[in-house]
Amino acid sequence: MKFVPPNCLMFRKVFEKKEQPLTGAPVVRRLKTYSAESGYVYQYSYQGQRPHATGTEFVFTISADRKSWHPLSVIVTRDAMHAWEHSHDRRLSSTEVYAVAKMSLFAALDERASPAEMHEAVFVGEAGVTAAAEKLGFE
Repeated sequence: MKFVPPNCLMFRKVFEKKEQPLTGAPVVRRLKTYSAESGYVYQYSYQGQRPHATGTEFVFTISADRKSWHPLSVIVTRDAMHAWEHSHDRRLSSTEVYAVAKMSLFAALDERASPAEMHEAVFVGEAGVTAAAEKLGFE
């Protein structure tokens, strides 16, 4: 084990970036189920959102076995939202951005082969926003 001088710990706390608290979470968390194309059945619940360096982070907790739960972040990038908004001459509402994040969560659950791969954040780029918006019927 590596020794860290006590004064270094003090400065680490001063300069660490603190995550902002989650906002927009429902008062009562609803547990939902999604049957993925990968063959796994996932349980998930929405925990809230917060600003991220590249856009907006939506945090869900997920489980494939109902025993072990872990957070999964879906980050809808600012550039992707702006590109869609520019090409459609309108802004996405906060509800629509959440819908894009949720559809992107489902796409990741479908595409990733196993629950072990569900620990890495999902980054939603321009193609992801466009695909989700088309599925949701945004115009």
